[in-house]
Amino acid sequence: MATDIEEALPDTEKVRIVNDFILHAPPGEFREVLNDVRLLLNNDTLLHNKASSVFAQYYKDQLTPVTVDGLDHPALITEHNDLGGSRYYDPRSKQSFKYDPLREEASDLTAHTPDATAESWRSALESLWATYAKDHYNDGVAAVYGSSQNDSITLTACIEDHQFNPKNWWNGRWRSTWTVTFNPSSGNAELKGVIKVQVHYYEDGNVQLVSSKEIKEAIVIASESATAREFVELVESAENEYQKAISENYQAMSGTTFKALRRQLPVTRSKIDWSKIMSYRIGTELKQQ
Repeated sequence: MATDIEEALPDTEKVRIVNDFILHAPPGEFREVLNDVRLLLNNDTLLHNKASSVFAQYYKDQLTPVTVDGLDHPALITEHNDLGGSRYYDPRSKQSFKYDPLREEASDLTAHTPDATAESWRSALESLWATYAKDHYNDGVAAVYGSSQNDSITLTACIEDHQFNPKNWWNGRWRSTWTVTFNPSSGNAELKGVIKVQVHYYEDGNVQLVSSKEIKEAIVIASESATAREFVELVESAENEYQKAISENYQAMSGTTFKALRRQLPVTRSKIDWSKIMSYRIGTELKQQ
C-alpha cells in the first residue's frame, strides 16, 4: 500500500510534503527530521535538487546562531542579513561569511560595507540591544540590522535564545524580531514585533508548545540615542508581559486542560500528585504496573 501511495504522488507533491516536515522541525532537531524524511522520500536526487532550498529557509526562520572563525561573538542566520549566494553579514563586525546549512559550518569571512545612511541609528541601538539581551536571556544572541531606501531607514533587532537537552528528551527556543521603518524627520513611527516560543518534549511521547504573538507599538523618533532607548524600553515591557502571560497560562493549564486529558486513574491505579508532576518520568512511571 505504501508503495502504491508513493507511486501515485507526483514529485511536486512529495517535495511539498518534505518541505513542510523540514520547516516545522522542532528546534535543535533539524538533522533528525532530515534523516527521517530522507528515508521516507527514498530519493536523494530529488531531495537535493528540489528540496534543498528549504534547508537554508529553516535556519533563517529559526534565527540560528553560528560560530564564525575570526569573530569573537556568535552571528545569526536570518532573512534580514541574507546577501544571497549563501552569504550573510554580521553588522557588529562589518563582515560577511558563507554558511552551509547541511554541514552547519560558517566560513570565508570578508569585509562588508554597511548602509551608510542607517549605520549611526543601527549602532546606537546595537549597544543597548546587546545589553538588554545579556540582562534578560541566559545565552541570548542579539543582532541589529539597518538599511535605507529613499528617505526611510529600517532597523531590525533580533534575539535568539535556546536550551537543547536531548539527553532528557526536550529542546526549546525563544525568537523575537522587532522592526521599525521611519523617516528621521517624521517624529513618530510604528514598532512591530513578532515573538515565537517553541518547546518540544518527546520522552515516550510527543508534546509541543508552539506560541507566537505579534505586537505593534507607537514609537517617537528623536535622536539616535533617544530613539534607541525608547525602542528597548518598549520591547522590554512587551516581552516581560508576554513571558508572564505564558507562565500564567501554563499554571492554569496544569490544573485544568492537562487534568482533563488524563484518565481518571492511570495504569498504576493511583492518582497523580499534580503538584509534583515535574518529578515524574513521564511515560515510564505511568507504565509500571
